[in-house]
Amino acid sequence: MKFLLVSPKNRTVYNFRGDLIKEIVKKGYEVIVTGPDWTDVEKIEALGAKFAQIPMDKTGTNVISDLKYCRTLYQLIQREKPDATLGYTVKPAIYGAVAAHFAGVQNVSSMVTGGGYTFTAASLKAKILGFIVRCLYRIGLGYADHVIFQNPDDLNEFCARGLVKRDKCSVVNGSGVNVRHYATASFPKEITFFMLSRLLKSKGVQEYLEAADIVKKKYPQARFCLLGKYETTMQDAVPQERIEVYIKRGTVERFKETHDVRPYYAMCSVYVLPSYREGTPRTVLEAMSMGRPIITTDTQGCRETVVDGENGYLVPVKDSKTLAEKMICFIEKSDLVESMGKKSREYALRKFDVNKVNSDMLEIMQL
Repeated sequence: MKFLLVSPKNRTVYNFRGDLIKEIVKKGYEVIVTGPDWTDVEKIEALGAKFAQIPMDKTGTNVISDLKYCRTLYQLIQREKPDATLGYTVKPAIYGAVAAHFAGVQNVSSMVTGGGYTFTAASLKAKILGFIVRCLYRIGLGYADHVIFQNPDDLNEFCARGLVKRDKCSVVNGSGVNVRHYATASFPKEITFFMLSRLLKSKGVQEYLEAADIVKKKYPQARFCLLGKYETTMQDAVPQERIEVYIKRGTVERFKETHDVRPYYAMCSVYVLPSYREGTPRTVLEAMSMGRPIITTDTQGCRETVVDGENGYLVPVKDSKTLAEKMICFIEKSDLVESMGKKSREYALRKFDVNKVNSDMLEIMQL
């Protein structure tokens, strides 16, 4: 038996789908993974999978390039003849399903990992792209046998918009988190806030910086950390020069991408993600598993991770003032850090353990 995983980026394979691949291998499947380049292929092969390069422009809008991507997937599927496929994120979910269907695969799954930029941005360009993406979703998901969402809000919206039929849809609790790998860690002596994200407007980076500025004026001893690389190709990238204004005046410390984020969760008191919309944010799950209280937004995906007032706080989208107020709560009532962090860990164990999520995934995909 063969299983094909269509991925957008090699790093997401071993970071987000590694445990799932191992489980599928245990089921007796030969697993083949596609990716756009040869970066870190040895980490994918270490999971027990084979790798096939399928070049893809993840954020590009070139129709010819996308059709070429779909054709190459189709040729790979015809050659390998997998019994089941799964594509996740926009292009792999859409084109992976189309290619698999026309290549004769009988068990085709697509995972929607969030609405993304085209569902949240209000610019004319974003609206046009959003219309195109929704048309493509309607086509691609129509060829999938199983469509998996990471939160019920996305499922309901996609069904309401007529992008997919409800009877083929299921919801899982995000990608899950390996609660043994992301074990609890002691808290730092000084109150430290941390955000890990691509440096995009839609991730709430600007609101995090603005809130840090507000808090610093009242409590200059508070520490704010940000981990992520500067984006140059994304439509909603926060300009590097804007972020460096906050770095130069000592509001925030920025760290570059790393292969092991656990030390950064360990050095923080509270994890913050003021995103405009998510599937279910993996970074929040990792921070919860390590026993960190969470401040995130009351929006799709994010609200699934926090019971407001128990393991953290939910704040409105694009509201740096309220975000700052909740940060100050942890400074003025520091005992909340430990008590809410304990609740986060309990919640991660109960709802987001990767073993439970993967069990649901395997059942949905009928593997």
